[in-house]
Amino acid sequence: MADVRRIGLVLCPDFDFMGLATTSPFAVANRYVTDTTYDIRVLSEAGGLLHSGCGPAVETERLSDPSAFDTIIVAAGISLPEPSSDLFVYLQEAARSTRRLAGLCLGAFALADAGLLSGRRATTHWRYAPQFRARYPDCHLDIDKIYVADGNLWTSAGMAAGIDLAVGMVERDHGRQVARTVARGLVMERRRAGGQAQHSALLDFDAPSDRIQSVLAYARQNLRLPLTTEDLAAIACLSPRQFARAFRAETGVSPAKAVEVMRVEAAKHMLEQSRLPIEEIADAAGFANRERMRRAFLRVQGEVPRAIRRAAGPLAVV
Repeated sequence: MADVRRIGLVLCPDFDFMGLATTSPFAVANRYVTDTTYDIRVLSEAGGLLHSGCGPAVETERLSDPSAFDTIIVAAGISLPEPSSDLFVYLQEAARSTRRLAGLCLGAFALADAGLLSGRRATTHWRYAPQFRARYPDCHLDIDKIYVADGNLWTSAGMAAGIDLAVGMVERDHGRQVARTVARGLVMERRRAGGQAQHSALLDFDAPSDRIQSVLAYARQNLRLPLTTEDLAAIACLSPRQFARAFRAETGVSPAKAVEVMRVEAAKHMLEQSRLPIEEIADAAGFANRERMRRAFLRVQGEVPRAIRRAAGPLAVV
């Protein structure tokens, strides 16, 4: 007989519908795992119909004994959840009696308000990081991760990252191969490990003009090339001086700095998602050698490539 593991998704008032997608990896895993079945329940404090932040409502069950659940996941909305003493007491009990407790995106605030993240590692949406640090100085906030698992407490950076968190839970339960199969079943572009960065450097360098956008796209696709200011100016059909001035005006950084950050981002992804030798990664990302890559990582990330590889944890690639 299959072992049944009950998953409780706790919805806060004005929840984001994206939170419901967190249940999908467990449902897909049920198709491929014979010895375990995930039983998914959608919960709220009062039970009954609960309205989302965008209007439509879903039927929920009232919060029940947390010890009856293997995993409890808290999903909030796109604004900070309102404090609720009843929910905090429930989460405190859940932290003692369930195998795992998670807060998706701003759901991390609910866990922290319940006093569960003091001295623990966690993440949340990057936009709310200053507020989180000010409110919970005893929590070790790691804003560069899409999700963090510290013992039995899991947190995700955003609602979409909650899907990665759920796949990570499936991997913890059933191994990497099942997690890969689930990711394929969900048509995920790739299986992202928790160490993956929250956002792309290309987004940080968003430029209003098509001319500079085309240069950024060209650089991203040709990181192995020298990509000097002169090379990029030719792509923009500008003189090097005109190009450098226009590029800084639109992105806030020099062309050389933008290329360095994009190379570090590309190398960081390879460090997290592959086991290629560091020398090969340095070459593929356009660094002349591993020492130049190491110095670039210290400038951009504040840590060396080997530390990032260690922090990424077990390899998990679709």
